[in-house]
This record gives sequence, structure tokens and C-alpha cells, in this order.
Amino acid sequence: MTLRSELGESARIAVAAIRANKLRSGLTTLGVVIGILTATLVGTMINGMGEAFTRSVSSMGSDVLFIGRFPWMSFEDYRIYRNRREITFAQYRELESRMTTAAVMAPQCEAFQASVAYERRRAKGVWLLGNTPESLIIRGLTVAQGRWLSASDVSSGRPVCVLGSYLAESFFPNDNPVGKKVRINDTPYEVVGVLDKMGSMLGWNQDNQAVIPISRFQDDIQRRPDYVITVKALKPEAVSETLEEARSLFRSIRKIEPGRPDDFAINQQEAITKFFDGFKAVLGSFGFFVTGLSLFVGGIGIMNILFVSVTERTKEIGIRKALGAKRRSILTQFLMEAAGITLLAGLIGVGIAWPISWKIGEIARANGSVFEARMSWWIVALALFVSAATGMVAGFIPAWRASRMNPVDALRSE
Repeated sequence: MTLRSELGESARIAVAAIRANKLRSGLTTLGVVIGILTATLVGTMINGMGEAFTRSVSSMGSDVLFIGRFPWMSFEDYRIYRNRREITFAQYRELESRMTTAAVMAPQCEAFQASVAYERRRAKGVWLLGNTPESLIIRGLTVAQGRWLSASDVSSGRPVCVLGSYLAESFFPNDNPVGKKVRINDTPYEVVGVLDKMGSMLGWNQDNQAVIPISRFQDDIQRRPDYVITVKALKPEAVSETLEEARSLFRSIRKIEPGRPDDFAINQQEAITKFFDGFKAVLGSFGFFVTGLSLFVGGIGIMNILFVSVTERTKEIGIRKALGAKRRSILTQFLMEAAGITLLAGLIGVGIAWPISWKIGEIARANGSVFEARMSWWIVALALFVSAATGMVAGFIPAWRASRMNPVDALRSE
């Protein structure tokens, strides 16, 4: 027999054995089904979270620096940074006049517990920012309706604002918000624009924001705000050069003596990306630990069932070997039976995971999140490969034992 015909015959015998013991085969797949289901859901969620995170964090720009008092994603004692000196508008002006590697710069103020109201509707916990015309470029924003803040808005301190898409849809579901008056912390502001949808980042809704001229922020919200200086490099490849120049100049502006540590932080998109990568690693480790445990239990079940199957079919193995079947044919037959059982379990696991992941994405989008639980083709392919490989690994010892049987002893078996 050729190798192709041997494989075909082994596959037919394996399928027949599985069909003849449906209940036993079905019960054997449970551990593998749980493992593949867990692996598929974890992979799907990580994939969807990664895509949503990349879309949301890309708006910050990989070539933008944020100079502030506090470092992002730091787990050190907060008291280390609490007593740092404030960053002032005068320091921003001096840094702007001395920078040579920045394409554009802008100061920024923010408050995270502002309230915005329109008629009888009120939203609390709104992210309120004081921005300038340059902030549109630095933050990578797109205006969906109306316009962005102008230089005259900032210089004259006009009470105007730009709303995030979530606020605009909540207050004006069937109307154009441009030209309407809203109250920000009970001060009236005219809506001049609406931002395009940005989505959420790590559970934080970026569309729940309002932007006002930085001069109005100083007058209405906080007299001495804690400024953040945003700096956009001339080109992405020159970010490190821009960072070093900004650090050196800002140390000089804040009169920090040589050898003393910075009393400010220069943050980048990279800090959030590293934090998210660590979060994904933890989630993946937990998910794959559960997966490995389930597959191990399932593999033990497959091995036990194949040992039983080999014992039940000892005479069949003896007859096949007496008729000329080679060891590799017997080995292939039982390996295919084990792989067939686990591959069936993989298909069931993927079949259960698909509607669950679709429902997770639907619920997230209904709650205003752009998270998408994406079941990509490579996740399905990997899940099926792992399930088949689990069966072959678990079934190797019983299959090897069957292939090594002496045909005379096997024929004597009752």
C-alpha cells in the first residue's frame, strides 16, 4: 500500500471507531472543549482589545511629548511627586521661545470632574480641557461639526466650547448643537463645534469631554491651573532628539542644579503602550494557564480512552497485523482517532466561542465603547491546530503500544 492509501484507510477506521462510540467520544471531549473555548475567548478578547487600544491611543501621536508634574502609569509612592513645583504659563512661553526641534507646541489644562448641562439635562464627571488652536494638530483631533477654537477665542477669552461626540449625542440627539448654549460648571458657553468619535481607552470614555479656550479655563475653572506642555516633534524619527532638548531646556528654565533629579516628567504614548502590553501579558498568562490545565485534563482523558480502545480491539489489531498491516499503519490509525476526537472538541469550542465573543462586542458597543471582540481566522486556525496536537500527543503512548503488539499474542486475546 502507498502512504496515501494507508492514511486514507487509517482515517476511515478512526472515523468508524468514533462513530461507534459516540457517547464515550463526546464525554471525552469535554475537557478539551473547555480548554479550546477558554483559549479562543482569551485570544479573541486580547485581539479586540489590542485593535481598539491601538485606534484610541494613536490619536495621542507617537511624536508628541507631554511635559507635566506627574509620570504616567507610575506605581511609585504618590508623595514623591505631590510636592513638585507647578508648571506655569510663563515657563511654557520660555520653553516655546527656546525650542528648535519642535514643530508645534501648546499648553493644556484639564479637570476631570466638570459638569455640563443643557436645559434639564446634566452630565457629571466630564473631562474638561483648556486648549489653544494648536491643540487640534497636537492632539490629532477631527472636528465633525462646526469648527475648532480660534486664536481670537483664546486671546479675547470668548465663552465658547467644543463638545465630545458622546456629550453632543446625549444633549442634542435630534438637533445640531452648533450655536446652542450649554452650562459648564454653571457658566454659559456657546457650542462652536463637535469632535469626531474617539472611543474609549482602557475603559475611559474619551468622547465624554468638553474643550474651552485656555484663557477661559484660567478665569472660570482654576486661577492657577497645573499646566501640561504638549510638544510635537518635527518628525517621528526625531522624537528622542526633541525629548532630550526639552528636558535640558526645561531643567534650565526651572533652575534645577546639575546632579539633582527632574522635578517634572516627560511622558509619551510609549508609556501607555508598555502598560497595556503588560496588562495583555497578565490576561494572556491567566487565560492560557486555565487553557493548559483544561487541555492537560482533557489529554489524560483521551489517553485513558485510547488505552481502553486498544484493549477492546486487541484481536482487530492482531488480524490487521497478520494480514500485513505495518506498525506505522496501526500507529497512524490510533493517532488519527485521538486527533479526530480533539479536533471535534476544537470545533465545538470555537462554535461556542463565536456567539459569546460577538455578544461581548455588541454589549461593549451599546455602552459607548469601540471595543471589538474580534475572532480572526488565525485564532480559529490556532485553536484547531492546538486541539488536534493535544490529541496526537495524548494518544501517542496508547497508539505506540498498539503498534508494538505481537500479532500471535493479539489473536489469542479474548
